[in-house]
Amino acid sequence: MAKDTNTCAVFLDGKHIADVKDGTAFAEEIRKNRRKGLISGEVNVAYIKKLGEVHINADKGRVRKPYVVVENGKSKLDQELMERISKKEIDFNYLVRRGVIEYLDVEEEENILAAMYESEITPKTTHMEVHPAIMFGLTVNSGVFPEFNSVGKHPLAWQLMKQAQGLPSMNFQNRFSARSYLLHYPQRPLIDSETYRAANLSMHANGQNFIVAVSTYLGYNMSDAVVVNKAALERGLGRSTFFKTYSDEERRYPGGQQDRFVVPTPTVEGYEGEQAYTKLGDDGIVEEEMEVNEGDVIIGKISPPRFLEEQTAFGAGIDRSRDNSTKLKAGESGVVDNVMVTETSGATKIVKVVVRSNMVPELGDKVGSRHAQKGVIGAIVPQEDMPFTKDGIVPDLLLSPMGLPNRMTFGHILEMLGAKAAVVKGEIQDGTPFARRGNALIEEYGNILEKAGFDRNGNDYLYDGKTGKKFAASIFMGPVYYYRLYQMTKLKLQVRSRGPVQILTRQPTEGKPRSGGIRLEEMARDALVGHGASLVLKDRMLEQSDKDNVWICRECGDMGYFDHIKNMPVCQMCGPGSKLESVEISYAFKVLLDELKSMHMLTKIRLKND
Repeated sequence: MAKDTNTCAVFLDGKHIADVKDGTAFAEEIRKNRRKGLISGEVNVAYIKKLGEVHINADKGRVRKPYVVVENGKSKLDQELMERISKKEIDFNYLVRRGVIEYLDVEEEENILAAMYESEITPKTTHMEVHPAIMFGLTVNSGVFPEFNSVGKHPLAWQLMKQAQGLPSMNFQNRFSARSYLLHYPQRPLIDSETYRAANLSMHANGQNFIVAVSTYLGYNMSDAVVVNKAALERGLGRSTFFKTYSDEERRYPGGQQDRFVVPTPTVEGYEGEQAYTKLGDDGIVEEEMEVNEGDVIIGKISPPRFLEEQTAFGAGIDRSRDNSTKLKAGESGVVDNVMVTETSGATKIVKVVVRSNMVPELGDKVGSRHAQKGVIGAIVPQEDMPFTKDGIVPDLLLSPMGLPNRMTFGHILEMLGAKAAVVKGEIQDGTPFARRGNALIEEYGNILEKAGFDRNGNDYLYDGKTGKKFAASIFMGPVYYYRLYQMTKLKLQVRSRGPVQILTRQPTEGKPRSGGIRLEEMARDALVGHGASLVLKDRMLEQSDKDNVWICRECGDMGYFDHIKNMPVCQMCGPGSKLESVEISYAFKVLLDELKSMHMLTKIRLKND
């Protein structure tokens, strides 16, 4: 049956329920009844002109945003209501119930014309933002001056805040989180926002106020790198503790067998020697405050054999347990912070061990500001070699001057100026998004600095720490709230000379937990080929990987083998008397040739003539 083109289909949560003549009027009628309270405030309606459909949404899980209702070119949130809110006579929900503010979902937002400020309302305006900053989420609103940064930097700023080390909980000593980081000396920022104060985020501060100078330093802070003052690190700047929880349980297996937490004995299969279990207590569990290093056993456990036991002549099975202890992973060390022994509802015994490690910032560790100005530590310089002001102030961090215009993070510049004014004035400054205009702020901060005897633009003349000479140009300098991120060199460092290999291909294992090597990827291989570094390529992909000697028959081109009884190579195809040559190839290539044989494809290798 053909649809009438003069009607408009109505869908409720995606299901067609009716047809109406005028979709626009129908949607408007629903909105009026919603504002009067006749329809639930959680119902949203949208007229989709292109499709000629009305979509009514009342299902769960929709993201909705509050807007002030505008009628006849005037906001319904008048001065009288604002005064009643300030006196706490009414609250936000009162405005929602009275139709002054309504929540709209993504589809209904397509039907509105919203103004950012009351001064921008026109006769066609339908809604107004409750506050301009609501366009951002919690993370960006927790930062300052995001409206002065490139919009592409906002998602990066969210990620940096979520990766920052801080004070995640007050009961961290009693928690058994899989991984957690505790910043030793967290500080509240010198410039914060309304959201930061409303969420009381200063109770869980996740950064510190670094004194930053925008300056080069012998090329050590080019691109994304930063130079850090060594003395500041020794005083505790950016210092943190890393907690990691190791856990194990006594599993039960069919046949009544189960694991046991004990100190393994020499009769156990896989016993690693008495020295490996010296840090375990009598119960097979490491003691608190014990120093542990990579490969140390911290939970001793024995498990039944993987396969059924063989029966003896008397019909009794031999007790052949295997060592299944938990060890500290590669590259990790620290002190045992907490040990917990408990049981599940099924009476399964569980052991959890928390190991803490002291993390002092080092080369390669990552830091970042609230404006997505991230960087790795490129150099740690002694304080006596760092530049300093006439008052003896030495910056904690040197940021590359190219990092600010390249990334268009002008909010970072404004924070440096405002935080410097906050220190001089002795008051926390407000950096709520869209709260105040940039030019007025710069003038205000400049006046504060000038009144205190500083340059109104935030510049200072610095002196070279090595020569004592004054730099010719003034340098922009001020405090910035920086995060220390959880990407740390100590946890990522991966190196090996010799180690385990895969059984099938005989190539080095992959991944840090398996003591693996770092694979030379295809683009690096192309670079070596382009530079003509063939011997380096051979060393990486053959000598240090899976080199193998095979015997190749000169007559048939098939692989042979070496008969150790006859002390001579033999070709199965050609038989005795055939001439074979020893050739170096990759073992993975040999596996490929064997797999092709299994699919009835015989590959022949031709050797060059002598």
